[in-house]
Amino acid sequence: MAVSLSVQLGVLGVALWALRSIYLRLIAPSPLANLPGPPRNSYFFGNLPQLFNRYAWDFHREIIHKYGAVTGIHGLLGQNMLYVFDPKALHSVIVKDQYVYEESPLFMDFNRIFFGDGLLSSLGDVHRHQRKILNPVFNINHMRYMTPIFYQVTHKLRDAIVKQVKTGDQEIDMLNWMTRTALELVGQGGLGWSFDSLEEPGLNPLAELIKSLVPTVAPLFLLVRFIPFFSRIGSASFRKRVVESFPNKRVRKLATISEALDTTAKEILHTKRAALAAGDQAVSEQIGQGKDIMSVLLKAQMTASAEDKMPDNELLGHINTLIFAAMETTSGALARILNKLAEHQDVQDKLREEVIAARGDREEIPYDELVSLPFMEAVCRETLRLYPPPLTLNRKTREDIVMPLSAPIRGKDGKEINEIPVPAGTDLMIGIWASNINPAVWGEDAEVYKPERWLKPLPESVTEARVPGVYSNLMTFLGGGRACIGFKFSQLEMKVVLSVLVEHLKFELPKEEIYWNTAGIQFPTLGRESDHSQLPLKVSLVKSA
Repeated sequence: MAVSLSVQLGVLGVALWALRSIYLRLIAPSPLANLPGPPRNSYFFGNLPQLFNRYAWDFHREIIHKYGAVTGIHGLLGQNMLYVFDPKALHSVIVKDQYVYEESPLFMDFNRIFFGDGLLSSLGDVHRHQRKILNPVFNINHMRYMTPIFYQVTHKLRDAIVKQVKTGDQEIDMLNWMTRTALELVGQGGLGWSFDSLEEPGLNPLAELIKSLVPTVAPLFLLVRFIPFFSRIGSASFRKRVVESFPNKRVRKLATISEALDTTAKEILHTKRAALAAGDQAVSEQIGQGKDIMSVLLKAQMTASAEDKMPDNELLGHINTLIFAAMETTSGALARILNKLAEHQDVQDKLREEVIAARGDREEIPYDELVSLPFMEAVCRETLRLYPPPLTLNRKTREDIVMPLSAPIRGKDGKEINEIPVPAGTDLMIGIWASNINPAVWGEDAEVYKPERWLKPLPESVTEARVPGVYSNLMTFLGGGRACIGFKFSQLEMKVVLSVLVEHLKFELPKEEIYWNTAGIQFPTLGRESDHSQLPLKVSLVKSA
């Protein structure tokens, strides 16, 4: 009876929310209704099906080129939303007024369910406190400690692929290798843990589960919008039973992924604590030799004041967040770079020449030299500019606020708009990709892949725009208080892997079309219809190697 009542209350809550939404639209027309934007396909779904599907590239382009840097879009039940990539407006959203524009309840509840109480699911003072504790293990000095670990992992990767192509070129799923490698890099460098020996081709069960999260959840864009309601119904055990028996295999798959992450995180935390309790010798004998992020964090916890100590639920949340965020985004970025190198053989050759010259007769390129290689940096920046892993991120206003604009826009009524009154409770989308390819900032060739643009001073339109991203005038790693805390960790991973692979291996495109899907975090498939994420490339040995 209790279960039945909980379900009924949940359904009633959704119905009341829908009725309230319609009522508010009728009695109080939004000031956002005058903004230019695409027509909605239906009153109930608005533009959401056009935004949240695997083939949404053209719709995003339409917003960028037809409607402008602050566009009005439609959500559920006629809800007025914003799509923003105006630099001054973005500065307000992610820096100046970031505590007014906070993560949406949907985003927070989804992350809390899957990853626990880590950085992705905390707000306000809790989030600031977590970052304060975590920041020291992501600084440059600590990255220098990580470099030898990254090289050790990547040399295993290189040897395994070389073994595959020793007798001739092969078509190899490089997304699989990049996923396994990124998981092992974050395992050893981040957690002092080994997930994969990287000795033979094959699948890593945990990596495959994590990699399937985005393709699994992407088609559920409407269903996941009810997570905030569902997360408040009944107990955690009740919600787990509901999900496990839900008549949709994708929902049941999400439960499997969540449980695998939770089990792994608990095992890692228990093992790390046991080593610390056993003394310095036990820590030094572990993977990472106590220099990994989690070991450093746990050591700091031992001497931290009561207010700076993290409870276990937060530590587990950080482990889950690190595993997913570092593996999924870095592996996707590396796969995209290899894809572009396969498309542009001249870029690949030039990068290989730079790496060979920099390494010389040494075993590896030291940290400070590696991160300073100009063409390597140009390739990484250009790929991350054109292909940021997420195209958009969501925010929701906590109170009424006025959004400033870099340049006036013209409303549907023909009048000029110089600033936008944004009501409390407004959902908006930060246009990460849109900002990175904004022709008003990057010029008419904004969508052209040109690494060499980074080898000379950037146009004044870029520097004067003051895009508030934390990385290279880009929004790829966001900015402000919720900027990606591990972006230097990710950059180092990418550069170590690229420096080792391109010196020894040549990458070419396969015969079949590779399609990159836009859902959530980008992922490649063989053709447009496949649900299986993969990146098959033709791989061969470099003759000089």
